[in-house]
Amino acid sequence: MADIHGILKRYWGYDSFRPLQEDIINSILAGKDTLGLMPTGGGKSITFQVPALAMEGTAIVITPLISLMKDQVDNLRALDIKATYVHSGMTRRETTISLENCIYGNFKFLYVSPERLTSDLFLEKFKNDEHLYDCS
Repeated sequence: MADIHGILKRYWGYDSFRPLQEDIINSILAGKDTLGLMPTGGGKSITFQVPALAMEGTAIVITPLISLMKDQVDNLRALDIKATYVHSGMTRRETTISLENCIYGNFKFLYVSPERLTSDLFLEKFKNDEHLYDCS
């Protein structure tokens, strides 16, 4: 079993989870399809970030909000966690670099806007990659 409390303490400095967070995390780690419904500011991000750090591979987080992507990635990078994003405002070269970083650079998080999921470049890069999992 993953040391989710150790991950929480190491990266976020908290000794315990907020209500519902641990239940959601344990459900994810048990391999169950999980819907976590929490209020704004309730700590939803931790409910997918902690299990992603406890598991192998790269977590794909799908969001249409570019500002949220940038904020989340900046925060993860500040914690020394490899994270990147792909959105419609990026050039093909920037997108390629981000995707290849995930494939070859052992990144833990890839934030993607919904329209990029079906782009030819995205599909080509990840058609056979077994190290990705969707946590949106």
